Amino acid sequence: MEVAKPHVAVLPNMGLGHLIPHLELAKRLVVHHGFHVSFLVITTNEPSAAQDQLLCSPHIPPHLHIVRLPPVDVDRIDLDNDDVLVLTRVCTITAESLLSLKSVLTDLGKPKALVTDLFATQAFDVCKELSIPAYLYSTTSAAFNAFMLYLPQLDSDVDIEFIDLPQPIQVPGCSPIRTSDLVDQVRNRKIDEYKWLFYHVSRLPLASGILINSWEGLEPMPIKSIQENPLFNQIPTPPVYPIGPLIRQDETLSNTANLECVEWLDKQPPDSVLFLTFGSGGTLSFEQQTELALGLELSQQRFIWVVRKPTDTSGAGAFFQAGEVKENDPKVYLPEGFLNRTRGVGLVVSSWAPQVSILGHPSTGGFLSHCGWNSALESIVQGVPMIAWPLYAEQRMNATWLTEDIGVAVKPKMEAGERIIGREEIERVVRTVMEGEEGKVVRGRVKELKESAAKTLDSDGSSYASLSCVVNHWKN
Repeated sequence: MEVAKPHVAVLPNMGLGHLIPHLELAKRLVVHHGFHVSFLVITTNEPSAAQDQLLCSPHIPPHLHIVRLPPVDVDRIDLDNDDVLVLTRVCTITAESLLSLKSVLTDLGKPKALVTDLFATQAFDVCKELSIPAYLYSTTSAAFNAFMLYLPQLDSDVDIEFIDLPQPIQVPGCSPIRTSDLVDQVRNRKIDEYKWLFYHVSRLPLASGILINSWEGLEPMPIKSIQENPLFNQIPTPPVYPIGPLIRQDETLSNTANLECVEWLDKQPPDSVLFLTFGSGGTLSFEQQTELALGLELSQQRFIWVVRKPTDTSGAGAFFQAGEVKENDPKVYLPEGFLNRTRGVGLVVSSWAPQVSILGHPSTGGFLSHCGWNSALESIVQGVPMIAWPLYAEQRMNATWLTEDIGVAVKPKMEAGERIIGREEIERVVRTVMEGEEGKVVRGRVKELKESAAKTLDSDGSSYASLSCVVNHWKN
């Protein structure tokens, strides 16, 4: 007779950037630690093709059960106003969705624990009522987690807007944060975006533990500070478990465009191709996209570029259509003649590309990235140096840490007051990463961290031991 597996639930938030790392954690709990996992999915009356494709993947293992929460009627909660920003929209939908959480967890037989997302901390209250330990899985860097934990203290200590502070913000035990790098949501404390962020980060001490998608070899200072600094001990900060890097290990190359990317890469020399994409939701302005195209052309480097319809409203212009391959003709959005002039040197892909497969290909030698944490980890795990091109959320912070602290990226230079990065600077930074001396140093550093990433997830590695520690709490 088969012994029943211990049962936990995992609750990610909306958006592929949250869904994917939570799904990888769920897979790891099933495959490496013998759990049954109920994977709870927030849904709305506006289906996501990319989400459905991910959750219906043939790579979902047995004992990982997808449970869709009752759909939220977005029209009913009045989010059609164009002034409603991404985080406010996400948090409002999530709060509405979690009204069903108590009955769902009860119907599942009250799992041993719930692992949830930063923007779903209402789940802590439900879990307390049901006597279920609730853990947070933070899908950002350890450095950003330190900032979030410190934010309530900063909010109490500072009267003016953080963006107006004369000096960088000193999070205990971490590198100073320039005010120009601050996450969008803390630049104005009067708006809903800040109120939602502050609400959730102020509830972090309610968690039974915080799992972080990073590891000691990548971020030793921030991890040590969160675990040992007196300020974080006073908060009090829950036990912190660095369990990363948890990234997508598999990808289904089901359509012609995806196969075309890989087949094109097969014909290129090793380490010769720059991959350019801005994550699951990032977009550029028309003017910036034009400069990027012309800078690429000037650099004469091989490239694969995922091109989306430009937008001047926000760097997160495609967030709610993330992963969807739409009818989109890049010729309309690129300089006249660009595709003809770069034929054979570059490949332009519409809207979406198989990032895991491209970064893992031996011909890929660089990654121009928005510096979302998932993409940064995927690049490091594959040993690919980055050009840091942040757009929104915490990406400016990530870009600085990846460049100055971790040493795996190069950032384009922008003069104060400039709105866009010009073609000559783009040419310079592309050549730097792909063939320059500075690029060789960065390439060497990222290769070291590739080895470190593999070792930490081995059965005798620190991240494996960290997750095992949590798992043992759940099994007892």
